[in-house]
Amino acid sequence: MALLRWLLLGALVGAVCGAGSALFLWLLELATGFRTGHEQIIYALPLAGLGLGWIQQRYGQAVQAGNSLVIDTIHDDGPELPFRMAPLVLGGTVVTHLFGGSAGREGTAVQMGASLTDWLSHRLRLPAPLRRQLLAAGVAGGFGSVFGTPIAGAIFGLEFVVLGRIEYGALVPALAASLVGDLVTRRLGIVHTAYPAAPQLSLDLPLLGTWVVFAVAMALAAALFIELTHGLKRQAERRVPFAPARLFLGGVAVLLLWKVAGSSDYLGLGVPGILRAFTDPALPASAFAWKLLFTAVTIGFGFLGGEVTPLFFIGAALGNLMGRLLGLPLELAAGVGMAAVFAAASNTPLALSIMALELLGAGAFPHVVVVCVIAWVVSGRRSIYPSQLRPGRATT
Repeated sequence: MALLRWLLLGALVGAVCGAGSALFLWLLELATGFRTGHEQIIYALPLAGLGLGWIQQRYGQAVQAGNSLVIDTIHDDGPELPFRMAPLVLGGTVVTHLFGGSAGREGTAVQMGASLTDWLSHRLRLPAPLRRQLLAAGVAGGFGSVFGTPIAGAIFGLEFVVLGRIEYGALVPALAASLVGDLVTRRLGIVHTAYPAAPQLSLDLPLLGTWVVFAVAMALAAALFIELTHGLKRQAERRVPFAPARLFLGGVAVLLLWKVAGSSDYLGLGVPGILRAFTDPALPASAFAWKLLFTAVTIGFGFLGGEVTPLFFIGAALGNLMGRLLGLPLELAAGVGMAAVFAAASNTPLALSIMALELLGAGAFPHVVVVCVIAWVVSGRRSIYPSQLRPGRATT
């Protein structure tokens, strides 16, 4: 009976998350397409920041913590997540991308999935332990459906909550939610990005040594991103506590970076840049650094969006560079780097190893597991999610 309840509730959560992700991805595609065809709109990013900041100041105080609020609620059985989190993060992220901010989509999908799931949990008057399991399922459903990686989504929903530990209690509803969410999103016409398959390469001792060097580079990039983003956020909030002014200045900073870089490649998600990293030996060596800086400024000053896709860009571009330096196939180096930087930044090496398997095929799997684990350890267990808990702290 418990298994059936988990499956039914997980499937219900997945259907809601999948529909929400489909709407979000459709709007995101429209926004990106419009910006690409009308680049003059980027000059209005500071004004967009002013408007977003006013909305956050007026209506979004209770949801500003984002993913950390979701994690805290899972652990502490806190009050119901505000239902307005879903429309606020959806609309705010679309606006960020429309005007050229460098951000991702995972944070939005996770927060939408969690807030919609918690609304369902309270309407159904579910007990606290089941509510917490469904919140993890909502995270899984949002992540799996927005990237088209249902197995990785399920593992991510269990792995990202506690630093260094997996919450197996929510495995069944998380898997059901992620699988159903992905099916619903695809049924609604969403086509996910296709990445080149990784070539087969035997993992021998010399190659293992090469991957250690590669993993250290990925860990350093992840640590730099975390420290820069969190540092900018702390300083911006301390020096400019008024959100509209802070986001206006953030928009000005991104606009200046765009002019200095002389390229639009580092705006928005950056998916074309990720794909280019798999095949182009002439990719600028500084591409990963530019994307890291654009994203840290965008997120640090308070624009809405996730970090995953920009971190994919950073990892793929740095993987391309390291692949050329170390003599690795570009398709494999970019794919492994793409997974490893986010694995180190989010403390989810298992989920990202599975994600690489789903996106890149079996050829990448042994290599990405090795690099993700080493990068995770070397990064010092920093996190883009400040509320991830140390294993010694009690959870429920």
